Amino acid sequence: MDRHYGLDWLRIGAFGLLIFYHVGMVFVPWDFHVKTAHPAEWVAIPMLATNSWRLMLLFVVSGYASRALLGKSGGVGAFIGSRNKRLLIPLLFGVLFVIPFQPWVEVTTKYGYAQSFGWFWLHDYFRFGTLGGIVLPTWQHLWFVVYLWVYTMLLAAGLWLMRGRSLQRVFDRVFGTVLVVLLPIAWLLLFDMYLLQGAQETHDLFSDPIAHLHYLPGFLFGFGLARSEPAMAAIGRWWKQATLVAMGSYIIVAAIEWRWPGSAMPNPPFGYIFAAAHTLQGWCTIIALIGVAERYWNRDHPWRKTLTEAVFPFYIIHQTVIVGVEWALLPYQLPAALEFAILVAATVAGCWAFYLLGREVGWLRPLIGLRGGTAARRAARPATLSPSEA
Repeated sequence: MDRHYGLDWLRIGAFGLLIFYHVGMVFVPWDFHVKTAHPAEWVAIPMLATNSWRLMLLFVVSGYASRALLGKSGGVGAFIGSRNKRLLIPLLFGVLFVIPFQPWVEVTTKYGYAQSFGWFWLHDYFRFGTLGGIVLPTWQHLWFVVYLWVYTMLLAAGLWLMRGRSLQRVFDRVFGTVLVVLLPIAWLLLFDMYLLQGAQETHDLFSDPIAHLHYLPGFLFGFGLARSEPAMAAIGRWWKQATLVAMGSYIIVAAIEWRWPGSAMPNPPFGYIFAAAHTLQGWCTIIALIGVAERYWNRDHPWRKTLTEAVFPFYIIHQTVIVGVEWALLPYQLPAALEFAILVAATVAGCWAFYLLGREVGWLRPLIGLRGGTAARRAARPATLSPSEA
């Protein structure tokens, strides 16, 4: 497989949006680990611009990347070993040392927990029970890594059971048509509107059916897309139409949210219209973004390697930085715009510091999801491209 630079840029962009999204969670009335003193209902409207597709896109891109990693590994066994190291080691490190500050801030600000963070980490975090309704220890936002590892192991098991047989031709025939847009929408609507109507994601691995029915098929779709010229060609034919549908669907979603903000229930049939438009917006946006990435972004840049490597460390640390900075800002009762600006700047700076430090310290690299070795450190630094490469 040739590397698809456009999918790299999508992954970088999706993780970049994640920082702004989780900063937004401080200000929107939805539940979060720490909240500003002045949440605003209107913040939900820009949040809903990405809410329906940002995570599905990450699983699709992860499936695509897994196909390339499988080819490089030289076999299913080596692929499993590689993914275990790159996912489980940073997951364990995150759960033990990065995540604990988040539930401490939550129980302190919401439930009046009076002990210090050190006491909490030593005496309460590893209780394997609940505190303030939070199950401890916890993986918090690293649920994505847990799900990605599980889906990767399921994929590997399926490949082993297939013993060299492939469903790629079936994938090509089905998704090499307009079904690349319509079939996933039908699948999502079936569960969102009928079989699991009203279900919410829990990020609890064993009681999260709606998430698995969304993200596992998305991951497998990305895996199939990585070797499917017909499906990519179909996306090339339909991404413009998908863009129009996504934009129209978001207008409907935003209008209903504006009319019935927050937890207010829309009058029938607007609740159903909202759910259907939300689903249409999600998959059509993904098709549109892959089409744009294929058409316009499939080219290298001196910063691509660095940014591609940096996104996983950024993901590991970003929410802890957001929660910590907002906790420190709460006593000052700052204006919302200033509070938002400080949060964004501090989160970006904290993520870069975490990545740059971890990148240069050999024993830290695997803990934050990076390949080890001097060669890997050199490869990640920005390089100068020749005019022909650029």
